[in-house]
Amino acid sequence: MQSLLFHVLRALGRAQALRRKLVSRTPPPPADALLCTALALAWHADDAPYEPFTLVNQAVEAAKRNVATKAQAPFINACLRRFLRERDTLVAATDTDPVARWNHPQWWIAKLQKDHPQHWQQILHANNGRAPMILRVNGQKSTVAQYQKALAAINIEATPVGEWGLALQHPRPVAELPGFAQGLVSVQDAAAQQAAPLLLRGLDLAQPLRVLDACAAPGGKTAHLLEYAGASSPLQVTALEVDVARSVRIHETLDRLGLRAQVLVADAARPQEWWQPHCEGIPFDAILLDAPCTASGIVRRHPDVRWLRREADIAQLAVQQARLLKALWPLLRPGGRLLYCTCSVFREEGDAQVQSFLAHNTDARLLPSPGHLIPGIANNGEVVRDNAPGDHDGFFYALLQKME
Repeated sequence: MQSLLFHVLRALGRAQALRRKLVSRTPPPPADALLCTALALAWHADDAPYEPFTLVNQAVEAAKRNVATKAQAPFINACLRRFLRERDTLVAATDTDPVARWNHPQWWIAKLQKDHPQHWQQILHANNGRAPMILRVNGQKSTVAQYQKALAAINIEATPVGEWGLALQHPRPVAELPGFAQGLVSVQDAAAQQAAPLLLRGLDLAQPLRVLDACAAPGGKTAHLLEYAGASSPLQVTALEVDVARSVRIHETLDRLGLRAQVLVADAARPQEWWQPHCEGIPFDAILLDAPCTASGIVRRHPDVRWLRREADIAQLAVQQARLLKALWPLLRPGGRLLYCTCSVFREEGDAQVQSFLAHNTDARLLPSPGHLIPGIANNGEVVRDNAPGDHDGFFYALLQKME
């Protein structure tokens, strides 16, 4: 069911454009939803999950069985059968519509053209693909080579990606992964796996460093910080999450992996409520701020995001991100590091946010950082196919140091 829904969401722009060619007036919402769903599934014959005639028959039968669409069943039948007769002509007539071609809102397309004039098409293409399933091997319990061998023993193909990652050739339920319940691996995209090394690499992990993960749920990055430091490291990690229900997932993640951290239900933007009582007001050596964002870099994993977001959300979230940066910077010791990241490809949530912060904080300097990671583009800058080694979500990283 999820696969069919994702298929529809990835072709919704095309489906709506085709519906406009088929009818002069938008039908009632329930009938429109069913009609566009069928068009999204059937418009590209080579990619359709079922034979087109089967899709039409099932759509009409579904309309007949639902009281909200029963009266429109003949109308839906007529539209879909006309579409089958005139498919090539109708599809060609919508090819010039950018929303139909790229299956993103017009404002989103224009935003990417402005922010990434060299790569906007690659980003949109990647967004419409299927995301790879990437595992992160727990370095305290296994190695990439060992776990790849364990997967091969049960006929699961995987390719190394990054320092600790394995890209599965085909997604699998986690229950089928050897040692998942025992904490040998976690599911985490290759882009997200860069956070822990970026923040901790070069630090003396034999010292009891104090690290804050400011927006921690579901706990993947918190866990990776501890894994990366090593079992013998006295690293002290505090994980914050403002939502009580989501904080439970941090505990579950850490318990499965056999790791420990101080987990607090608190608002990172209000340190006066938690820093002194729970952290003794002692500055942190390193802070990870994975800030709330539009999620514009992970559209291929969440294809509904493009249709649910509004352009005004970007500015609202940028204000929230700036507020978090302003609140957390005083909690960092001189010489310490703050890694700011978002799973967004929009520059207002990435490079522009960081440049504004640097302009207002003269004690901050930008260390070498990846910046904007473009989805679907491997390290060599070439466009890659879905699930290819080196493929990753869209992300932004900026490593900031407080000068002494």
